[in-house]
Amino acid sequence: MSKKVLSSVCIAFLALFMFSGCMSNRYVRRVDADVQEDLSGYWNDTDVKIITESIVKDCVNASGISNFIKENGRYPVVLVGDFANNSDEHLDTSILARRFESALINSGRVAFVADASQRNLLRSERLDQLEWASEDTAKRLASETGADLMLVGSVNTIVDRTKDKIVRSYSVRAELIDIESNRKIWVGEDNSIKKIILKRAFGL
Repeated sequence: MSKKVLSSVCIAFLALFMFSGCMSNRYVRRVDADVQEDLSGYWNDTDVKIITESIVKDCVNASGISNFIKENGRYPVVLVGDFANNSDEHLDTSILARRFESALINSGRVAFVADASQRNLLRSERLDQLEWASEDTAKRLASETGADLMLVGSVNTIVDRTKDKIVRSYSVRAELIDIESNRKIWVGEDNSIKKIILKRAFGL
């Protein structure tokens, strides 16, 4: 191979290397948390915010909560259960459940207790304190606050598609269930999230 050809090959490899390096660079910009951006057309943080604000408002004003307070003279104690993902997407429903928990606590109309995994950690800590903490500071066993209601829910999707367009509709359902009687004291549902995805616009 001549020096001229070898030089050309080296220049080509160098140019390719530099081009690859440029392609791997990312442009990052910060935006306000309230800015709404739909990049993929799938479920996102804006949807979680819209849904929780809507359903929680309905929940705290529901007659079931008011009746419980009147009958018992206190706010109900709630436990977060499972939020099932019945959609066609891989989404983390625990984020939705925690947003519901935060919003309901901040409403001042209900109180929450730790979920199953948190309770196991706390029970382990109490057992540990019995052995290692002083008698006057060790926390007692079997003194937990029992929950009155369990918050459960689900996320569902309906997908309609044509050759050049996809319509994704989301339905989120939440329920408060009496743990002792299995009676549902409140059911809320929001079907307001609907997205139209144009295949041509996204190059699909």
